Amino acid sequence: MELTRVFDLLTNLEQICPDKEDMLARRINNQWVKYSTKDYVRLSHAAARSFLALGLKPGTRIISICNNRPEWNFIDMGCALSRMVHTPVYPTLSPDDYLYIFNHSEAEIIFIGNELLYKKIAPVAEQMDKPAKVILIDESDSHYCFKQFLAEGEKDKEALEAVISDNIRNTDKDEFFSLIYTSGTTGQPKGVMLSHYNLVFNSHGHAVRQYLGKENKMISFLPLCHTYERSMNYHYQEKGISIYYTDIANFAADLKDSKADGFCAVPRVLEMLYSKLEAARTSLKGIQALIYRRAWKFANNYDNYNDGALYQWRRRMFDKLVYSKWREKMGGQKEMQVISGGSSIQPRILRCFTAANIQCYEGYGMTETSPVIAVGDPRHRIQVIGTVGTPIEGTQLKFASDGEVLTKGPHVMLGYFKAPELTAEIIDSDGFLHTGDIGYLQDDKYLKITDRKKEIFKLSNGKYVAPQAIETRIKETSNFISNCMVVGENEKFASAIIIPSFSKLASYAKYKKIKFTDNDDLLQKPEIQKLLQTQIEKVNETLAPHEQIKREQFVNDEWTVDNKMLSQTLKLKRANIYAKYKDTIKEIYQ
Repeated sequence: MELTRVFDLLTNLEQICPDKEDMLARRINNQWVKYSTKDYVRLSHAAARSFLALGLKPGTRIISICNNRPEWNFIDMGCALSRMVHTPVYPTLSPDDYLYIFNHSEAEIIFIGNELLYKKIAPVAEQMDKPAKVILIDESDSHYCFKQFLAEGEKDKEALEAVISDNIRNTDKDEFFSLIYTSGTTGQPKGVMLSHYNLVFNSHGHAVRQYLGKENKMISFLPLCHTYERSMNYHYQEKGISIYYTDIANFAADLKDSKADGFCAVPRVLEMLYSKLEAARTSLKGIQALIYRRAWKFANNYDNYNDGALYQWRRRMFDKLVYSKWREKMGGQKEMQVISGGSSIQPRILRCFTAANIQCYEGYGMTETSPVIAVGDPRHRIQVIGTVGTPIEGTQLKFASDGEVLTKGPHVMLGYFKAPELTAEIIDSDGFLHTGDIGYLQDDKYLKITDRKKEIFKLSNGKYVAPQAIETRIKETSNFISNCMVVGENEKFASAIIIPSFSKLASYAKYKKIKFTDNDDLLQKPEIQKLLQTQIEKVNETLAPHEQIKREQFVNDEWTVDNKMLSQTLKLKRANIYAKYKDTIKEIYQ
């Protein structure tokens, strides 16, 4: 069937897998609590009736703040069926950010996942210009909860269902359905307005590249409030793929227990998984260590287009001896699928996982494009490492004179909420959205992103530096570097603030019998300083002279979402990092 409104996904599920018993699932007290297709439809309608029973008018903003769980879908579909505007929000924001979003959206209902979040967020809701009704999703004897909310729609069920039927007939595909606040890297978040068709057109655009179907399951741990995971959530539903929800803390255990066929991730998650696989070498000895080293080297240099008989025999041999053990820790599937987005991923990580039958595909997009602009093609096994695939069908792509990526099509947002002037800045008179990313088509087909337009800076000699590409190169070249930020705007040369991988440095020090007391002491050791300097020299050999890191500062620190050094999607918050290390940067250039 043709999907044009979000609730069409429910009809689609009733057609392709009406008797599925585990359409949605969540682990509670070490048990998977499963919801069938029938449960999903029934509870979505129950939520829609309750919104209507509360007297809410079409277009009312409904906020949800929770970790991934089936109830998120019941709220989402309930909003669609009752013509509300679903506004999913991260559960990790500051009170100031919450208050801004609550007031700016003029929300009337706020769903909160659990008691811990409730204690943090309910007092903020009381400070709103016009306080909203707060509903706890978990069952509770002390707070108005989701179970009580659903009971509201049982009072006049037949009449309310008639309204829902009318909504299904009359809701236009371009109706404003979801308001999503971008986390951004600086300033106040902007509210992105997305229509029904924005979302289902986009999810269909990558679902048609999917070979998995109703006999498969995927695990979901990236926040559903982010458009990327949400779009994949719709994608799975279009294909009838079961969705097992978890969070990052329980991801590894739940992935293994659920025996899921794959997941979506951001590069930072894959980098951490890669590091664990690499560290496994240190516990092996003798012939096992030798085999692991050779398998590791093969995987990191894997050519996924080399179909030579001997080459593929080596891969099968290493799979039997090493790679299959990796997958056993992830549930034991013969093959897995991973879709990565949010920022660029190191090519060696893609090669490594692909060699191990953990097929990785990169995608690219932004909230304002619902979000996918381009993605790889699992169905046809097309994965051109270093690119983000091809644009989704039915969209247009072109490049400005400075290389900026522009896109046009049904995936482009309705606009920014209450900010027509900001909308006009990003969508031109021809309808093309200006992404702010620099890129080009490799082989006239595959989109390659080289940097963020706003992040590119100019040295005092007039040369331009693209920091993100250099940062990726640094992390790819050296296992001893965890994260970094390149600086140097209006200066004579480029420099970098670098977070070392202290676990790997400690292992190196132990191997070299270097004594140290803590991380600060470790960084002061001449042998460690020489090692780190060698890593930067390796990177500089691959860069143009004006791009090379002339000076660097290694710091004993950590960049996280909680300390506001990283965005919710684990991208560098450059302004915050720069502010924190401004004195250090000043010293570098003095």
